[in-house]
Amino acid sequence: MVSLFCPFRRKYVAATPEEHVRQTFLHALVEHYGYPQSLIGVEVPIAVGAGVDKRCDAVVYSRSLQPLMLIEFKAPEVSITQSTLDQAAVYNTTVHAPYLILSNSKQTVVAHIDDNQQISFLNHIPSWNQL
Repeated sequence: MVSLFCPFRRKYVAATPEEHVRQTFLHALVEHYGYPQSLIGVEVPIAVGAGVDKRCDAVVYSRSLQPLMLIEFKAPEVSITQSTLDQAAVYNTTVHAPYLILSNSKQTVVAHIDDNQQISFLNHIPSWNQL
């Protein structure tokens, strides 16, 4: 199996289509949007119910290590749908990040969740300084 090096996990991982989307997107967050690589967690374990353990594809943390952004990746041939948003929202009941991002490289959805749990969709990815 072909593998690639994940600098966020500091190890080689299977080079799946979803992994290519993840690495490309996270590289852009660091290089173009100013996110500190050290504050991005990949495959973050969470509990979403009694005895139900899942993994978030990526979580961006603040300097005080509070979750800022939960990111869900899909392979390019997998459409971003309401089901994808629902999956991220379920994960976010544990993480409590104010931003959700869904991406398959062809489509990226950015959502902000305010203090009243209202979701608004943004037409851009916020830079690190905008958070």
